[in-house]
Amino acid sequence: MGEIQYEFDQKPEQGEFLEILPGINWLRMPLPMALNSINLWVIRDGDGWTIVDTGLGLEQSEGVWQNTLDNLVKDDPVHRVIVTHMHPDHAGMAGWLCRKFQATLWMTRAEYLMCRLLAADTGPAPEEGSSFYRGAGFAEDRIEKYQKRFGMFGSVIRPMPVGYRRLMAEETFRIGEHTWRVVMGSGHSPEHACLFCEERNLIISGDQILPTISSNVSVWPTEPDGNPLKFWLDSCARLRDSLPEDVLVLPAHGKPFRGARTRLQNLIDEHHQGLDKLLTLCQEPKRAVDVFPALFKSEIKDGNFIMA
Repeated sequence: MGEIQYEFDQKPEQGEFLEILPGINWLRMPLPMALNSINLWVIRDGDGWTIVDTGLGLEQSEGVWQNTLDNLVKDDPVHRVIVTHMHPDHAGMAGWLCRKFQATLWMTRAEYLMCRLLAADTGPAPEEGSSFYRGAGFAEDRIEKYQKRFGMFGSVIRPMPVGYRRLMAEETFRIGEHTWRVVMGSGHSPEHACLFCEERNLIISGDQILPTISSNVSVWPTEPDGNPLKFWLDSCARLRDSLPEDVLVLPAHGKPFRGARTRLQNLIDEHHQGLDKLLTLCQEPKRAVDVFPALFKSEIKDGNFIMA
């Protein structure tokens, strides 16, 4: 396989949008974290628009959306808001947009229900969660941070619509003049929807295919015996075998690129290399905190300390 190739020399500034193909606009929404922006997509849909992913539910995001609505959407309707998966940088402003335009929210069932559940789960932190992280080897000061941070998910999600339109694997639907197919992934989130348009040879990949980083794949207290890495690797292999190598990938983070099969194989290889390291390291029993440096070349710090 070859190398990935970036498609566009130009990218929009944070908070701005750019039409990269006829009817497809790339909006870069700022994020207040190390991963400092997310790519959102505003697609011409007949007499109106379809929005794919929405940004965190923050005042800053509302301001960026208002600028986009004033200068791109204008007086046209937004017919639907599609959210690839439940994470707040993707789903955070979905409710706000749906209410503003009386638009329909489109999500897969597992993502919608899990998003509603986590947004409503405001605390106090459950003892099962604290026990889970103690078992992984976290010290009590980290456990206290988990307990204090518990419920933050809902603070960056605007209230979700009480109803939605379910997306299902391999279904097809029209956005404007073109047919799109739902390609499902898993592991990073339960039922992640990518949107593939064969006619235009492009895929909106969300966090399922990123050009330079691998998406977070974690075991959480809600499913302590889960094996999300298996689902992630299976998803990557399925996408690698089904997508054209020259498909234009529109990722949630980073720049649009071609070379999907190459990138997916790289993701698979990186994880297998990590598993080989783990097998060697775990000749004697180890805790999760003990193996983190071998996998990520760093220790667990506040910047990469994620608990939910």
